[in-house]
Amino acid sequence: MSTTALSCGNVDRAARPSGDGVRWFDLPVTPTRQDLDPLLAETSERLVVHGTDADFASVVLRLLRKNRLGDLVVGYVPVTDSPAARLWGLRAGDFERALTAAPRPSALIRDDSGGVLLGAGTIEPITGQVYCDDEQVLNGSALEITISPDPEAEPLPESTSDPMNAMLDPATDGLLVTTVRRGLLRRRSEVTRGRAVQASFRSATVVHDGMKHPRPAEKWVWYRHTEDLRFAR
Repeated sequence: MSTTALSCGNVDRAARPSGDGVRWFDLPVTPTRQDLDPLLAETSERLVVHGTDADFASVVLRLLRKNRLGDLVVGYVPVTDSPAARLWGLRAGDFERALTAAPRPSALIRDDSGGVLLGAGTIEPITGQVYCDDEQVLNGSALEITISPDPEAEPLPESTSDPMNAMLDPATDGLLVTTVRRGLLRRRSEVTRGRAVQASFRSATVVHDGMKHPRPAEKWVWYRHTEDLRFAR
């Protein structure tokens, strides 16, 4: 299998394995279209990202915009423990899994700011209203809410290529909402599954895959994309 592997930012390049069919490229942190498009044009089978959750999200976003989700297997080698690493059961520096594991269809979460979410999106603290599909999960204040893909979500059926079918099909549940409140003795967490989350709140900073949104926000929407990520995990 032909593999294009990307090391993003200041990572340990000495640990990278070499082998037939693997081509390594050094890129800056959170690579842009100028960094990625020339490499994607020559990538036909597997793409591996060695870096942080933010690097991983930047690459997957470019695959989404280039309509390459369906024809590339994507692997991720986290450089340290991270929300995405814990969520997907990955170990820091596990090159073998990223380079060789068979792909599993995995829920890809998008947001209304034009981004994708591979690990965790957090608003902390939050005061406002949050709905997961039709269920109100917050009306008031909480220590935080965290949105993440559901690693146990069922693969999307073929019918979800139609966005309207995706909205109506309960099988498209693909995200988790964790609401953390202060209890009498300790924090209380509640987890809700759904397809989409809509949040409106007092001005706050949204952090997605380790990156702070550049401007305070008062509303945010996350939802499952109508195509899965072919994730080596």
